[in-house]
Amino acid sequence: MFNSENGDFDIQKSHINDLGEYVITAGLTNDGVLGKTNVNAKIIDGNTITIDMFGNSFYRQFKYKMVTHARVFSLIPKFNMNKKQGLYIVNSFKYLMFDFGYENMCSWAKIQNNIIQLPTKDGEIDFEFMESFISELEEERISELSAYLKVSGLDNYELSKEEKEVLENFDLFINNWDSFKIQDVFDVKSSKKKFDANKIKILKHGFPYIVRMSTNNGIKGYLKEDEQFLNKGNTIAFGQDTATMFYQEKPYFTGDKIKILECKYDKFNKINSMFLISTMKKSFSTFSWGASSFSEKAINNQEIKLPTKNNEIDFSYMELLISAVQKLVIKDVVLYTDNKIESTKQIVSKN
Repeated sequence: MFNSENGDFDIQKSHINDLGEYVITAGLTNDGVLGKTNVNAKIIDGNTITIDMFGNSFYRQFKYKMVTHARVFSLIPKFNMNKKQGLYIVNSFKYLMFDFGYENMCSWAKIQNNIIQLPTKDGEIDFEFMESFISELEEERISELSAYLKVSGLDNYELSKEEKEVLENFDLFINNWDSFKIQDVFDVKSSKKKFDANKIKILKHGFPYIVRMSTNNGIKGYLKEDEQFLNKGNTIAFGQDTATMFYQEKPYFTGDKIKILECKYDKFNKINSMFLISTMKKSFSTFSWGASSFSEKAINNQEIKLPTKNNEIDFSYMELLISAVQKLVIKDVVLYTDNKIESTKQIVSKN
């Protein structure tokens, strides 16, 4: 069904410049998209499937270049594959994630003779079924997304007068923000108990188990342990040697090297936490992974910039800015769902 192609140039982060074609690297972050570059390297046409050394697989509709040191390779179809077929087929390769890793890296030589399961009809691959299946799945997800947007209040993307003013004057205001040490805003505390992932049973239900991962809000799974060791909700979990941080709305357990940031202000909530996390991430961005700088003392003394009003931290401004940004981000999503739903209605009415 497929041939394989590799990149021909070791693209580095220094080559990323938001020009030219997308660059594909290994990993799940941003679906493996590193950015764009116009560096002279082999271009792979769209409608392919990429697989990296960890076995992560993604359908690629667009043209791209590949990071060679990340050992990413492309599956070039021997048939005229379209987007819906590609989205269906790529799921047949998801099992590779469980078979490969650093100690056993995935390659075309290792998988080219593997068997994948696909729907058939009259002894032939049933591409029509694939397309129908993906279409039904899209319609179902679009309906769910539309319902979620409405319930969460994110279906309204029109900026208020105040939100427009915040965005228009952002560059002016940011230069007048004041410096605070993290200890001025948060009590930095140790987790009540560190649960070793190798010595516990991680479940699908229970209280969140927060570790130093950069995805899924830091949640590795869920635990049912002694509730006296739960950390408070409405706090920020901070990974000491990764500077990953996530707002935790509900009580949670933690793994090793997690600090709990408990805000000293009653106005702290999920919305303004997005602002605070953003400014803290910027402050810690100059440090390298594993730095001793992320000790409790260093966290306490790290400086961050915050908006103020009448010599007090302006939480209302934070929430207004976050609201405006959310609306800008969600606008395209809302318009997309509205268009898809309207298209579906027209198709149904014609039938």
